[in-house]
Amino acid sequence: MAMDSLIYLDNNATTPLDPRVLEVMLPYYKDRFGNAASIHHRYGHEAKITVENSRKILANELNAKIREIVFTSGATESINLAIKGVCENEVGKKNHIITQSTEHKAVLDVCESMEKRGFEVTYLPVNSEGGVEPNQVKEAMRDETVLVAIMHANNEIGTIQPIKEIGEICRENSVYFLVDAAQSFGKLSIDVKELNIDLLAASAHKIYGPKGIGLLYVNQKNPRIKLKSQIEGGGHERGFRSGTLPVALIAGFGEAVKIASINREKENEYLSHLRDKMINEITANHFDTIVNGSRVNRLSNNINLCFPGIDAETLIMKMKGVACSTSSACSSANLEPSHVIKALGHNNELAHSAVRFSLGRFNTEDEIDRAITEINKTVSLMKENSPRQRLLNV
Repeated sequence: MAMDSLIYLDNNATTPLDPRVLEVMLPYYKDRFGNAASIHHRYGHEAKITVENSRKILANELNAKIREIVFTSGATESINLAIKGVCENEVGKKNHIITQSTEHKAVLDVCESMEKRGFEVTYLPVNSEGGVEPNQVKEAMRDETVLVAIMHANNEIGTIQPIKEIGEICRENSVYFLVDAAQSFGKLSIDVKELNIDLLAASAHKIYGPKGIGLLYVNQKNPRIKLKSQIEGGGHERGFRSGTLPVALIAGFGEAVKIASINREKENEYLSHLRDKMINEITANHFDTIVNGSRVNRLSNNINLCFPGIDAETLIMKMKGVACSTSSACSSANLEPSHVIKALGHNNELAHSAVRFSLGRFNTEDEIDRAITEINKTVSLMKENSPRQRLLNV
């Protein structure tokens, strides 16, 4: 099947590059190729100006100061720098981390790594909608707690966490608060001061920007966060992260954020309409379908459904016209069922039936109508041919 005939519904994994973003990036691959650290000629000056203009756009999006934005290769690196950078600075003083069981593997794997270095980690359970209660965070705190890491919006089920309330608890207890905003940055309005966020990670490729560029917001006032650098070799980014800055990617990141900010309300309204249409028409045809995640506190583009008795991998392979996924792109190669779906209280069999559909700004209503038809038809055929159904028909 030709790629252009596929209906792309995997935007939580990555988004297509917006043509307007590409247009902004192209000159930096040709004529404006300077190194932003080369301060002695025009090429370097132009690159430096471009980098700082984008940094300003990102800072404004978060209500942060320009110097609080650190460029990285993406949210995964930002999370590594945040957790390891904070903890390594606190060795011998504090050694306890709080996170939740449904975090992205970028957080969970780093926490596991820190456990091997002598840190203790509390993994908070979630409720049936994937939510963490702020009181859970409060009750888990100790004198030794150095960091709380709670993602803003879940990459698999779209549940939005009560970040402001959790941030207040962290601030009251002088504990640093890290937010993985890979799925929410640009899609939701985020004010790091209002939400009491100390560290925040995000990537450009989740909001129609280029792959390979991300940011880490690092609070520099009340409290001023100190991080131990994880990449050394030149002291770039005010010593937080060394390496030649990819000017084209940074220019694209700034443009992607600018577009997202201007169109946020209208885009969320449009995507919510398409999301609810899909959920309603699929569940109306298949009554046993389970909607995973919150129906209220949910990303506008996210749908995660369990189809009981159906293997999700097989379903996706049979749906020739729809590109979707079973779980996070970072863990879908693993044959184990999604840790996020299991954390909701589902058993292995049900977790293996979960499919994530994530919509994007370039999806049309006609595409969604065709996707609904394809999904309903394929699920019906699989049910008819399932051993369970054959037993019922005997």
